[in-house]
This record gives sequence, structure tokens and C-alpha cells, in this order.
Amino acid sequence: MTHAQETEAQAAAFRQLIKHLDENKDVQNIDLMILADFCRNCLSKWYMAGAKEQGVDIDYDQAREAIYGMPFADWKAKYQKPATPEQLAAFDKRQNPCG
Repeated sequence: MTHAQETEAQAAAFRQLIKHLDENKDVQNIDLMILADFCRNCLSKWYMAGAKEQGVDIDYDQAREAIYGMPFADWKAKYQKPATPEQLAAFDKRQNPCG
């Protein structure tokens, strides 16, 4: 595989991940953080950093809109639910595995 083919394959996988997350809005960011130690906001930061590596200056809000498919405030109002006590406890345990 050439470098260009590898880059395209990685980009295709990333697009599929974004599509999958978009199709599963019921999966909350805290659930992703608990299970995988990353969330849509992390992807937004990585996207922003990747854009900057390419000489494209985008801000965090623009990066989040690219990941969420809409302004973050809209996504949050429509899809984000308050974290449950169980989610908060699991998140805390994830952050402090010995605690």
C-alpha cells in the first residue's frame, strides 16, 4: 500500500467512525469515555490538530461542528442527557482505577 492509499484508507475509516457515531446519538460521550477513554470532543480536538498540521486554522467550535454534524450547542440540547450517578461513578473509577 502506498502512503497515499494508506492515508485514504485511514480517512475512510475516520469517516465511517463519524457516521457510526452520528447514527448512534444515544451513545453518550461519558459512555465513550468510560469504555474507550475518548469521546466526540476528543475527536474534535484531534481533528483540529490534524487540520492545523495541514496549515488549516480552524477553532474548536468549527472542529466540533465537523464531528457532531451540527453546532455543539444544538447537539447537546437535542441529544445529551444528564449523566447518571452510575455513569459518574464509572467515569471516576476509570480516572482513578485504584480509587
